[in-house]
Amino acid sequence: MSKHKSILLCFILFFTTLLSAQETSSNEPSKQKHTISGIISDVKTNETLIGVTVKIEEINVFLSTNEYGFYSVTLPNGSYTLIASYVGYTSKEEKINLTENTKLNFKLSESSQELQEIVVTDTKTKANIRKPEMSMNKLSIATIKQMPVVLGEVDIIKSLLFLPGVTNAGEGQSGFNVRGGGADQNLVLLDEATVYNSSHVFGFFSVFNPDAIKDLKLYKGGIPAKFGGRASSVLDIYQKDGNSNKFSVNGGVGLITSRLLAEGPIVKEKGSFLIGGRGSYAHLFLKFTDNKNVAYFYDLNTKLNYKINKNNNLYLSGYFGRDIFSLNKSFTNTYGNTTLNLRWNHLFSDKLFSNLSMIYSDYYYGLVLDFVGFNWESGIKNYNIKYDFKHYLSNTLKLNYGVNAVYSNFNPGIIEPLNTNSSINYRELDKKYAFEPALYIDAEQKIDDKVSISYGLRYSQFYRLGTSTVNYYENNQPVVYDAELKIYDKAKPISTQYFGKNKKIASFDYLEPRFAMAYELNANQSVKMSYNRMVQYLQLVSNTASPTPLDVWTPSDNYIKPQIADQIAFGYFNNFKEDKYTLEVETYYKGIQNRMDYIDGADLIANEAIEQVVLNGRMRAYGLELLLRKNTGNLSGWVAYTLSKSEQQTPGRTANEVGINNGEWYRSAYDKTHNLAVTGSYKRNEKWNFGANFTLQSGQPVSFPTSKYVYEGIVVPNYTARNKNRLPLYHHLDISATLTPRKNVNRNWKGEWVFSIYNVYSRKNAASISFKQNAETGVNEAVKLSIFGIVPSVSYNFKF
Repeated sequence: MSKHKSILLCFILFFTTLLSAQETSSNEPSKQKHTISGIISDVKTNETLIGVTVKIEEINVFLSTNEYGFYSVTLPNGSYTLIASYVGYTSKEEKINLTENTKLNFKLSESSQELQEIVVTDTKTKANIRKPEMSMNKLSIATIKQMPVVLGEVDIIKSLLFLPGVTNAGEGQSGFNVRGGGADQNLVLLDEATVYNSSHVFGFFSVFNPDAIKDLKLYKGGIPAKFGGRASSVLDIYQKDGNSNKFSVNGGVGLITSRLLAEGPIVKEKGSFLIGGRGSYAHLFLKFTDNKNVAYFYDLNTKLNYKINKNNNLYLSGYFGRDIFSLNKSFTNTYGNTTLNLRWNHLFSDKLFSNLSMIYSDYYYGLVLDFVGFNWESGIKNYNIKYDFKHYLSNTLKLNYGVNAVYSNFNPGIIEPLNTNSSINYRELDKKYAFEPALYIDAEQKIDDKVSISYGLRYSQFYRLGTSTVNYYENNQPVVYDAELKIYDKAKPISTQYFGKNKKIASFDYLEPRFAMAYELNANQSVKMSYNRMVQYLQLVSNTASPTPLDVWTPSDNYIKPQIADQIAFGYFNNFKEDKYTLEVETYYKGIQNRMDYIDGADLIANEAIEQVVLNGRMRAYGLELLLRKNTGNLSGWVAYTLSKSEQQTPGRTANEVGINNGEWYRSAYDKTHNLAVTGSYKRNEKWNFGANFTLQSGQPVSFPTSKYVYEGIVVPNYTARNKNRLPLYHHLDISATLTPRKNVNRNWKGEWVFSIYNVYSRKNAASISFKQNAETGVNEAVKLSIFGIVPSVSYNFKF
């Protein structure tokens, strides 16, 4: 038996012993206990609510609902008062005399009669002092919709950039970076399905329609054991279920995008549907000019759910999105995501909740070059089945455990001629396949009145499968080093081997431990710590700082090793002035093994032997994060500041090699020493609400030439150290005003106008700086590219 399997077996035996001891204790006649459980939902829509806090007044115990609005607690017989509270809702209190297992459902009412997504009268987001959960941020859709954004389109990904430890590569860039990690190291989930590209229009918008989203959480550390497969963070997003009480419609019209969402009952209070669409139409105005360029996107969200009986629920959810970009019809780019998830919730007992999911994810990329005469297609598909359990053993111990298996199909690229006149020959790169099974178990346990811990283990395996032809190299080195020129180059294969369908090419297995602890200093203060290991088996082949649609995912194999990330964090949390303010301070250190690095001059496009241009390096990131929130009152918001460093190193494999950047640590493309974000909302009255954002951060690391030489009359820049320079300081201020007519209160149609200005003082932030020779003067010059100046916008939101 392998060492990993022996450790896993011991861990399972430990949990089994813990479970047996807990149940034995619960069955003692002198300590007879019963369970209170139920579902918490919105009284109007019957939408289940995630993360509702339930307080048991007499014993000062707190618990919360899971992803499907379910809660459970086991207590000794007696009289109890349960108080359910949730952001934007009026708290509700229920008294109960517990003598048997009891179902107690809560129906909560919005604390405002206006648009739920827009107006929030109770914005308490105080830190959870008691739970060992840390390095997790949760943003409500109401908060996100109050933040000013570019071009008037509410954007979930852009809102994350105002949280501590989160940045991106700049304006108009895709993805986001968490605690110095790459955008490819983030696991982005929509209703449990993986989203491989989270951006529309090359990063200007995100793929998530805010009208369709119910809840989102960003885990930057202390990541639960149920998540795996990425080295940096997890963004977990859930769509709404749909209104099972009555039919309703909401949407919005903006300058360049519009959206519409409809929801209603299939069978009243038992089943519902949701369908939402969104699209941009700025390209339509180009048809009135001679401009033949096109750039637009559209997406569709849908969800069905049906309550079979009190113990069984079915859900079917999906997403489809596409971007189309065309230059004078000679260049056409189409890309997007497709996801589908069929889920079955089953309640085995008042203490045991389960969720079985069958998930399909697809990312497609297509490129047509008419002037060359070829069509290019690439992408990745995966099929995932997962079974998760939540076991509420007592009011002090909860177990989570489950299994999942993912089968992935990688299409590195297919090139085909457009017509018989094309000079391009049909070519298909070898498809790649992988199978990734995993199982996990973790516990959340309250040790005493002051100490709570969570601990768990994930065991993951990975199999790189055929069909593929694998190259073999001398000394097993696909990259060779020229000691005389001190450069790396491609090695020539000495042999090849073909692996048939589902034949194993390479395999890996890892244990991924997780641990977190919270210690209450008093009712308002606590200190916490966490450790987690994450293993990432999929690699993004890209040498840009921000993902692009052309980037290709590839599985780990004999040469490209899995990334292994270890992160430890410490934090201090304080709610003060009667929860009016919240202070969160965290410091972290993250080390990553086997981070892929590229040799100078690496050719990544349509490369069937990627291993010939990459080396396995390492990363490290560390920093200090501060988050100060004002939770209540007409003026609310937060200030977030991060002081951090993110570096990469690829030393030589032998003493004779120099490595990348002479083997020295260098700034990663995601390093931002300083990152300050301020966001606020001011409710003037029932009619007017104002918002403002300010962000300031260090410029993105870049490599500037240090010298030049002339070759055949052409000036060639010479680069030495990687990412030694930076772009100029990045900052901008955005403001917004929301007008809600007072006549909304007494009619079914409710509407509002949102006016916003992005980059109020028109800061010309540098997206890039390039160096070239002026064609007229022959003088070398630096050219700054800026994407946005000041951008005013207006949109109209409605609901009926």
